[in-house]
Parts: sequence; structure tokens; C-alpha cells
Amino acid sequence: MTDTRKISVLGATGSVGAATLDLIERAQPGVYDIIALTAHTNVDELIRLALKFRPKMVALADAAGEARLREALSGQGIDIGCGPEAVVDAARLDADWTMAAIVGAAGLRPTLAALEQGRALAFANKECLVCAGGLFMQAAARAGTELLPVDSEHNAIYQVFDSRQKKHIDKITLTASGGPFRSWTLEQMSQARRADALAHPTWEMGAKITIDSATMMNKGLEIIEACWLFDLPESQVDVAVHPQSIVHGLVHYADGSVLSQMGSPDMRTPIANALSWPQRMQAPVAPLNLCAISRLDFETPDLKRFPAMRLAREAVRQDGILPAVLNAANEIAVEAFLAERIGFLDIAASVEQVMDLSLKDTDMPQQLSSFDDVFAIDHRARELARELIAVAAA
Repeated sequence: MTDTRKISVLGATGSVGAATLDLIERAQPGVYDIIALTAHTNVDELIRLALKFRPKMVALADAAGEARLREALSGQGIDIGCGPEAVVDAARLDADWTMAAIVGAAGLRPTLAALEQGRALAFANKECLVCAGGLFMQAAARAGTELLPVDSEHNAIYQVFDSRQKKHIDKITLTASGGPFRSWTLEQMSQARRADALAHPTWEMGAKITIDSATMMNKGLEIIEACWLFDLPESQVDVAVHPQSIVHGLVHYADGSVLSQMGSPDMRTPIANALSWPQRMQAPVAPLNLCAISRLDFETPDLKRFPAMRLAREAVRQDGILPAVLNAANEIAVEAFLAERIGFLDIAASVEQVMDLSLKDTDMPQQLSSFDDVFAIDHRARELARELIAVAAA
């Protein structure tokens, strides 16, 4: 790449945003020009990044930090926006490449705004495809946007999935670390506390994603995402628990060939792949030494101990509103667990109850024909989840 590439990072203060900026900082001067950075509540880190990278605009979703942000950046020549709409405005800036790394359904509106620019969109926000898969893919096709998956598993599949040979692909396999409770019994999991669930053995991630890894809901959401991204039915998306997290994804072809992507467990690898697309770049990751690792283990997921994956498969098979309901209910349940208002096993249990309630709820839209429907479903599912958890905790 010789021309300067204009970059926006939505969710700049999270783990994916930080890894993206680390790669950009290591690149040769003039290769990348950051034009927008956004954050949710971490105003101090956003200030530090703004002064370091000098973007055209910064946006903070939490308006409570506006005074602090404006005071710190006064006279710096950086446009400042606060509130959710400001994040959307930042996403609309004319960027050649956008990293969409805002966690949860809150990332849907700004990611859509970036998608509409018709450029390259690297996305770590799986909820866009979970909540609005068909609508999102249609919008990307209309805009001519190149979707570059950043989740390590989807990026792995993206690298070895030959779309020209799609009719000869039997299935794909997403790998899962198994999280901190891979070898725990159900009885032990029933006693799991916040600190236990946040102690991921392999990856360093934000709290919400780490809890999703512990319940394996993260893998359930990834199944749904993969169905839309690679245009495959749920039956052709397999999962294998792989505690070493070296093999990130596999594509199984009809002739018996199985192509996989491997690498050290470092998010900078898939981010570098997306950032330098369609070329490759040097990334500061540990070289993979298979002789030193000496073995790679694979296990079948236990759906009795980790029912979240079963719920995700049921949701994507039925399509309609259930994937969006699943995602919203899970976000509320994870919040409640992190606040120590419900137990660990209550997360998946409450999601299943909300899914059941949603199909009978008269205030719940029962169709998904527009993004307005997505937002309405998300809102109502959150209400149902909060009501359910409040009653259970009373």
C-alpha cells in the first residue's frame, strides 16, 4: 500500500480497538491516517488517544463525560461529539477502512452508518449479523461494502473459504477455547462467581465477551454470524472445543481436504489481516512453534453444561425475531450476573425463558422486515429480560 489509508476506529478504547491502534502505530509513517475515534464511557483513554493520533473527530457515547472531553481537547482542532448520535456521525466520516468494535447491540447503528459508505468494514461486532443478518448483508451488497470479519474464527474461515468452490464445501468448523469452565461440572458451575467466569485461560477480552465465552454463548452467536457471513445453513456450521486456541477455523471440502488457519492466540493476527487487506502486513505476534506446543486437542461441546449454544442454533433455525431476542436477553442476563444479581447458570436459563415469552408477547414485533423492527425487538426483549430477572431476584 502506497496511498495513505483513512481509518476510523469505533470502540477505540476496548481490547480490539487497542490492538488495532497498536498495529497502526507500528506501521510506517504515512500509511494510515486516523480520522475518527469513538468510545463508550472511557473518557480519559479517549482523550489520551485523541492527543496521540490527532483524528479529525472523537465521539463519546456517554454524554456524562462531555465536559471533561471538551476541556481536555480545547484548542486541539479536533471535532468533538457526545451521545449515541455523535458516535453515528463519527462513523459516517469518509473513511477508507473502518474498525467496528463496539460491543453489543449498541454497535448496530454506527456500524450501519459505516457500512453505507461502501468502503472496507472490519467488524468485531458480531451482533450486527446476529440481530439483523439478512438485512445487514443486503445493505452491504447495496453499498458495495467489503465485509472483513475480525473475530479470530470468522477471519480464519474467511482466509480459507473459497467461494468459487462453495458447492463443494461440506461444512465449516469454528473452534472454541472452552472458556474457564471447560472441565467444571454443572454443580461447580452453579457455584461460579464473577471472578471465576472472568478468568479466561487464553484470551484477554472485555468483561461481556469473557462471560459469553464462559457460557459459550459467544460461540452460539458466532454460529449465527457464520451462517449469514458465509451463506450456510446452521447444519453446515460445526464447533469443536480446542483449548490450545491454535487452530481457529477449518473448511471441509467434498474431496476430503480440510483447510485450516492456525496462529498464536493473539487478536492482532486477524486484525492485521483485515487492516492490510487485500495484502499482508507484519504483525508483532509470537511465531507459531508447533513442535514446542507438541499437541493439539479437540473435544465435542457439551450442550448440557453449555446450553447457550443449543439456544443459538434453535434461534437461527427458526430465524425471524429469535436471534435478536437471544442477543438482547443475553446482554441483560450478563449484566445481571456481573452485578451478582443472578447465578452463572441463570444466564442461559433466563435467555431461554425470554425466547419462549417473546413468541407470545403481544408487544413484541413478530416480523423482521426493517432495521426499525430490529431495534423494536431488541428494546422489548430487554424489557422482558429485566422483568424476568427482577421477579426471580425478588
